Amino acid sequence: RASVSVSADEFMKYRSPLVSRYASKEMAYNFSDRKKFTTWRKLWIYLAKAEKALGLPITDVQVQEMESHAENIDFAMAAEEERKLRHDVMAHVHTFAHCCPNAAPIIHLGATSCYVGDNTDLIMLRDGFDILLPKLARVIDRLANFAEKYADLPTLGFTHYQPAQLTTVGKRTCLWLQDLAMDMRNLQRARDDLRFRGVKGTTGTQASFLQLFQGDHDKVEELDRMVTEMAGFKKAYLVTGQTYSRKVDIDSLSTLASLGATVHKICTDIRLLANLKEIEEPFEKEQIGSSAMPYKRNPMRAERCCSLARHLLALMSDPLQTASVQWLERTLDDSANRRISLPESFLTADIILSTLQNITEGLVVYPKVIERHIRHELPFMATENIIMAMVKAGGNRQDCHEKIRVLSQEAAAVVKQEGGDNDLLARVKADAYFAPILGQLDALLEPKTFIGRAPQQVARFLSEEVRPLLEPYKAKMDVKIELEL
Repeated sequence: RASVSVSADEFMKYRSPLVSRYASKEMAYNFSDRKKFTTWRKLWIYLAKAEKALGLPITDVQVQEMESHAENIDFAMAAEEERKLRHDVMAHVHTFAHCCPNAAPIIHLGATSCYVGDNTDLIMLRDGFDILLPKLARVIDRLANFAEKYADLPTLGFTHYQPAQLTTVGKRTCLWLQDLAMDMRNLQRARDDLRFRGVKGTTGTQASFLQLFQGDHDKVEELDRMVTEMAGFKKAYLVTGQTYSRKVDIDSLSTLASLGATVHKICTDIRLLANLKEIEEPFEKEQIGSSAMPYKRNPMRAERCCSLARHLLALMSDPLQTASVQWLERTLDDSANRRISLPESFLTADIILSTLQNITEGLVVYPKVIERHIRHELPFMATENIIMAMVKAGGNRQDCHEKIRVLSQEAAAVVKQEGGDNDLLARVKADAYFAPILGQLDALLEPKTFIGRAPQQVARFLSEEVRPLLEPYKAKMDVKIELEL
């Protein structure tokens, strides 16, 4: 969201719309320089504390000095240091040391750049999932309420985008919910599977730390465990190269890409239904649909979701290719790519979930339009019921089938060639052959007799699979989304 305090200079250079236009404050902060570099400092503090506890000559004064300056980052100095050193981690080591002269000798002791770089990335991935999961839960909650409300409202089903057997508005919504529930489980699994890189050294062998602790393997393992625990992780990867395996990024981003596919399908469905005027996304009182056609109500929110979902899907190729080209213990051609692909994937997922929540909180259903569409198609769909009723009344199935076939084609010609309404029912009533069942026709054409077990399926699905999935997020359900630019 653009801030009203943006300086004029900001408009002289490119700004990513993901942050300037769309993303939530919490997700934008999660991948900010402030979060990144304060996390680096916290990791240096964790390392110093653990090394001190295990016997290295580090003093309380040094640790306290580091802690007192954990948030006090001179970004201008860091930028100047990086310009000179061409190394971002050493630039921040020097900047931290400048304000911590007593601690300067022990900052980053025994570590390699990936100690702060990779571990911070894993923290950001974990925290990113923690931002997304409640948002996804709220989308599921809103759609579950919508499905329950319209569980028994008949509507035309579509296969090949051609009218098919009836379903209900609620049952169709459950198709969306089923995919979102899969995404919820996938995101939770990916989040829980994340481990810490920990304290591993330049090529993952922990050689520098083994030297610091004079060959004491137990102390090196305890150092790794302590730092991992301080960072809020239950486990660290037992083996790494210089970096954690880049397949971890594949695992994380593939769940987001899968979510993007789900959201694209849902919002495409909403756009198709908006064209039929059966369901619409919320439309603000003063919102303008078109600069040229003032009557239009364009599904711009759903279109935004589809647009961004495509970007989320495209980003998936980055971690796949990056993991495939990492040589031996590590090459640096991952770095620039990951600076873009990791944040953008989470920012994009965050935006589409916020937008989809806004859509699902204000979906508008037009039952009369849905009923008109059903009336238009139902006579064709009811032909089998008419045939069965005639057989029960003593008719011959083959004779009845032929009668219906001829009348159906005549009615179809009126619809397709003349642009008229479906008059099959009137033709059936006018044909003396069907006199034995004329009194049953209204019952045979009652839409709710064509929806099968849709309402029962909705009720069972919501109670057994959807509501239990939302239990861990009950305290975060009341947050509403107001879309802003």
